[in-house]
Amino acid sequence: MFEGQSSAAVDVLMSSNVEFRRLYNRHKQLDKQVLDAELGVLPLDDVRLALMKKEKLQTKDRLTQWVAQHAAN
Repeated sequence: MFEGQSSAAVDVLMSSNVEFRRLYNRHKQLDKQVLDAELGVLPLDDVRLALMKKEKLQTKDRLTQWVAQHAAN
């Protein structure tokens, strides 16, 4: 998920930042649900799928910001 980012930064954030860990787990959950919906395993209407994709992207953006900030320090 964090191409070009240090896995050490992600590990530190996972162990020290509860909100980062919560968002990381939420992103993984959304990723699985979106994939299942696209494969037809999880029945969702187009509106719900679009909302899930938007939330997934927003979550990834926030996580990426945290990793970049941590790497800059």
